[in-house]
Amino acid sequence: MSRIILATWGSLGDLHPIIALSLSLHDRGYDVVLATAEGYRSKVEPLGLKFHAIRPDLPEDPQLFERLMDPKIGPKLILKDLILSNVRNTYDDLMAIAIDADFLVAHEVIYAAPLVAEVLKLRWASCALAPVAFFSAYEPIVSSVYPALAKLYHFGPEINRWVVEFSKSVTRPWGKPVYEIRKELGLPPIQNPIVGNDKYSPYLVLALFSSVLGTPQPDWSPNVVTTGFTFYDGDRKQHMTPELLAFLNSGDPPLVFTLGSAAVNAPGNFYAESVQAAIRLDRRAVLLMGKNSPPENLPASILACDYAPYSEIFPLACAIVHQGGIGTTAQALRAGHPTLVMPYSHDQPDNAARVKRLGTSQTIPRKQYAAERVARQLGELLEDPSYAAKAAKIGYIIRAEDGVNVACDAIEKQLKVA
Repeated sequence: MSRIILATWGSLGDLHPIIALSLSLHDRGYDVVLATAEGYRSKVEPLGLKFHAIRPDLPEDPQLFERLMDPKIGPKLILKDLILSNVRNTYDDLMAIAIDADFLVAHEVIYAAPLVAEVLKLRWASCALAPVAFFSAYEPIVSSVYPALAKLYHFGPEINRWVVEFSKSVTRPWGKPVYEIRKELGLPPIQNPIVGNDKYSPYLVLALFSSVLGTPQPDWSPNVVTTGFTFYDGDRKQHMTPELLAFLNSGDPPLVFTLGSAAVNAPGNFYAESVQAAIRLDRRAVLLMGKNSPPENLPASILACDYAPYSEIFPLACAIVHQGGIGTTAQALRAGHPTLVMPYSHDQPDNAARVKRLGTSQTIPRKQYAAERVARQLGELLEDPSYAAKAAKIGYIIRAEDGVNVACDAIEKQLKVA
């Protein structure tokens, strides 16, 4: 029985797609180990999967979360100061379990994965969860750090190659810990572990998202397989509470407001303004608030709760307002309803731009998230039938995809080669 290590790090949007792959590979009879931050042990082991902790640990400081979500400094804090500064620890943790593995599957931010694979001469696959990972000149990304560069989108690859090269020059110094370890291990030098194809496996790159969101471009790694989203939503025991079900069954489909699993730790005025927007629209609403305290004096038309599985509640909404993380975006697209996206940082602005181009969504800047504007944009989404029609069409396409099995088939093909 082949032993497969799957490694990931980040929010639930980074964990859940890898859990989906792990469960499917386990069901196919493989010896599967899921390697991720210690904080997720309680989510992984009850599923019957083997768990192995890799550093760094997940951040817990609320003030740090606000900085990590900052559009200007957030990407550098996460990639350079949190992940790359710990790459030696990650390497040690991953090497401890990969030494007797037959195959490795790694999220693109596991920068230690190429090191481990090269040292062990192990076949492996990279995972990209969102199109932003590829930094293509043919389909340029929207960056929160340099938002003005998004205006070059229509100028074509000749101009946008400059944007990619600029991104490489900015991030190249961040990779110093990787360059140092490669030199110590006697591995050949690379140009950049963050932007470009150096971070990807030479064997297989799994683009774990739908082709409606992004398709392979000439400057993508040549061995990309676009699988479709790989959905997982809870431990198969978590469902909506009786109170929430009663609320949903008592009237028209509500607006659903959520900030995913990371941005919810830095909500700002999101929930207070959302309540006022729902009242202005005279719409029922559900607030998914995590550990945040609900606003006081909520009307009977608005229900606040800490959690509900997106796969169960999103299909019952009239529209969804969210932060644009790839996990939330995928679930909202699958549900087939219009969305209003308030992106913070990281992949969120790019995801927001892509769903807007699909005609299923509008975007609202975080600094402009105020009840009056939220109500106006939601009103447009709900009153213009083209949004609902396009969202329903996209939802149908995504529900027809089989991302988990496509990805697992591609992994098994690599195992047969090995």
